[in-house]
Amino acid sequence: MATIYDCSDPTGLLTGMRLARVAIGRGELVVLPTDTVYGLAADAFSPEAVQRLLDAKGRTRQSPPPVLIPGIPTLDALAEAVPDEVRALVAEFWPGGLTVILPARESLKWDLGDTDGTVALRMPNNFYALELLSETGPLAVSSANLTGEPAATTVQDAERMLGESVSVYLDGGVAGTDYDAGEGTGSTIIDATGLLTEGGTLRIVRHGVISEEAINAVLDSVREQGMTESGEGPS
Repeated sequence: MATIYDCSDPTGLLTGMRLARVAIGRGELVVLPTDTVYGLAADAFSPEAVQRLLDAKGRTRQSPPPVLIPGIPTLDALAEAVPDEVRALVAEFWPGGLTVILPARESLKWDLGDTDGTVALRMPNNFYALELLSETGPLAVSSANLTGEPAATTVQDAERMLGESVSVYLDGGVAGTDYDAGEGTGSTIIDATGLLTEGGTLRIVRHGVISEEAINAVLDSVREQGMTESGEGPS
């Protein structure tokens, strides 16, 4: 039976993190806390591990997992192009509950499923998640629940649904407590690929902990700055 490691206990944290790194390196699955909900994690660069994640959740390749990253610099390493609007959004909301869909770098040797050449990226605002990411690198991470079930906000919820399909469970307490109850418990997902075409726009794919109003406020600021720099602002 997989063990739950209490990250609030120094011994549990040390042992849990070590075993989580080992499990990821072996292509196994780990449940970890994030700032929104608990996540089911696998090595993003191991197709076998990613398929194991999809199987554990009961998902098909048509539902590829997002990728959690340890810092904003990794955005440029994994995305082929990053529009100015996205840079402003991640500067405002990362680390935090915003997932951004961008074209993936063609040079990347991974298989996340049927992504149509894109990748969904997020930097979570959770110490334990960032600590693990700093040592493993990018992780394919989907909510730690069976498809059709509510997302897990405690490690016990995740363990009840996923059981022995997971090698290591990291307990970071109740997830999502830093966000007000709003449009969802998960991250807000935006598709920014349209911004790379002339006249294209950003689209919200899933509403979550970052509100549409907050996103639009950042986008309006970027547009106003662009108008000022081009001399199109009010005289």
